Parts: sequence; structure tokens; C-alpha cells
Amino acid sequence: MPANIADAVPRLKRLIPRLRGKRIGVLGDLMLDRYLWGTASRLSPEAAVPVVDFVEQSECLGGAGNVAANISTLGAKVEAFGVIGNDEAGRALQKCLSAVSIADKGIIADSKRVTTVKTRIIARHQQVVRVDHERREALRAETQEKLLGVLFSALKKLDALVLSDYDKGLITDDFADRVLSAAHHLNVPVFVGVKTRKLYAYRGSRLVACNAKEASLLVGRVLGDERSFEEAGRSLLAHFGSGAVVITRGEKGMSVFEEASPRHLHIPATSFEVTYARVGQPGIERGATGRQVFDVTGAGDTVLSVLALAVAAGAPLPDAAMLANTAAGVVVGKLGTASASPQELVHALDDIHG
Repeated sequence: MPANIADAVPRLKRLIPRLRGKRIGVLGDLMLDRYLWGTASRLSPEAAVPVVDFVEQSECLGGAGNVAANISTLGAKVEAFGVIGNDEAGRALQKCLSAVSIADKGIIADSKRVTTVKTRIIARHQQVVRVDHERREALRAETQEKLLGVLFSALKKLDALVLSDYDKGLITDDFADRVLSAAHHLNVPVFVGVKTRKLYAYRGSRLVACNAKEASLLVGRVLGDERSFEEAGRSLLAHFGSGAVVITRGEKGMSVFEEASPRHLHIPATSFEVTYARVGQPGIERGATGRQVFDVTGAGDTVLSVLALAVAAGAPLPDAAMLANTAAGVVVGKLGTASASPQELVHALDDIHG
């Protein structure tokens, strides 16, 4: 069933101010996204690769950190929970959290781990290469207990908890089970972003979000037509035992499945094609056209963030999903890890309303 977003615009605009002040916890794999900007005008004599002359370096939050940044940008009070290394990248990550007013009392520095860093080298508005620095083994038992301790003491003050799993070893089945049990006991809804093939780790969550590729891996078959997505969504609802499943589908928007609803909701994409020339720019020119694209760096994080925040603010899931879809359209118009402000959301909704 396709969503009629234009009819919902006045309702969605009234929802935006209600997002402010909600208390949201974000637990997951925190990462630092590092960009090395340069110019390239010659090939290396050593190999058929460009020589990049360094100009500047910039850093921002990635992974669960980007989820937290998205929520903070919309005016909520955010507390991050996770594990970083006792290293330079970890300190840079904490500076990035502080810069967007995200509380970091729930972040444990473990000298036996390294902070996950994704370094992208950009020249002539194109990504030349990405270098990942990370470890994926499970947390040490003492680190896990320390993290759970700070989380459990904060949980009762939260309106919602977001679990952002990037498969870096933080969230195991046992860990997720303990978190969900504690949240359920305190009536705190949990929203999960998955990047793994784990099927049973999030039972009892309010919502699980994944992209089409992840959904295909989880159900073990290729997803093509609407019927295949319908079957996959229903299958994932049963597997996760969650209240809802959202599958983001790139240029085709997203599909929303609710346990209580017999038909799924399809929301078309609202985004435009962009290039690295637009990194850091405020948005898309009004007259822009081009192929719709999605899941550019961090768009899935934006969807998860807005879904959790909107539902915590009392919105029904279809409205939360339409707002999340609109926010993702804003974010892919910026390129690079980014988030959408309340004003940008209002402007994007005005564009839809025409």
C-alpha cells in the first residue's frame, strides 16, 4: 500500500517540534569517520593510482555515533553508550560527541581495543580509497559488565533506546538479550539497526530496521518484486519477534511492516543524485533533477534515528516512517556523514506539499 505523503505533510510538520527534549540513549558500535581532502593531478610512477596532495583533514561521528548525532540535531537529549580504544582516535571521537552536545558518560575506554576509524581519501570530488582500522572480537567480560552497569543505571530516565549494531563485536546475543530484558522491564522501547546475519538477537524490540541487502541476507533469498519484499518483511517480523520491521530500499524508498497491520506500507524515496562536490553544502538546489539515490554514507542511520525519535514523541509508525524517509532525502543531498535539522525537515516537507 503506497503512502500518501502529501496528505500527511501538515501532520508531520506538527510532529517536528515534539521531537525536542526527548531523552534517547544510543548503544552500539561507535566509529570515527575521517576525511582526508586533497588534489590529484598526476599518477604515481609506482602504480596506476593517483598521487593525492594533502589539503586538509576533517572528522565526524560514524556508526552509532552518527545515529546519536542525527538525534541530537533534531533537538533531543542524547546519551551515547559504547566502547572505544584508549587511543588518539577515541579522544577525537569524544571531541566530536562533545561538539554536538552528546553525553559520553556511558562510553568506556578499553586499552585492549582500538577505536574503529574509517578514513576516506577524497580528491577531485571523488573517493579514491577508504581505509578501515578496526577490531571485531567480542568485548572482554569485565568491559561488557562495566558498559551494562552504566547503561542499566541510565535506562530508567530514557524515553527510548536505539541499538546500532555494525557487527564490530560489541553486541552479542547474550548482550542484546540482557539489554532488551532490562528495557522491557522499565517499559523503554528499543529500536534496532542491524548489519549482521543474526536472526534471534533482538526479540521483543519495538522495531528493527535494515536495508534491502541486509534483509536479503537475513531471509536467504534475492528480493526483487513487491511480493518478495512483503514475504521478507513478514518473515523478519516473525524471526525477530519485534513490533515492526522497516526495510530501506535505495531509490525505491522504504517498506514498513507492522505486526498489527495486515498490509505493508510503501514510502517512495524523495532524494536526488549528488556528488562529493556537495559535501558540507546545506542541501539540494531547488531545480535539481537526477536519478534518486539512497544509502549514501549514513542515510540508514538517519532513518533509524528519526524513526526512534518520532515514535518516542508519540507518532504512529507510518508517520514516523514518512518523516524518517524525508530526513534521509535531506541527508543524501549533503553527502558525507550528515544529519537533518528541524528547519531542513520543514523545508523538505514544504517541497513535497508543493
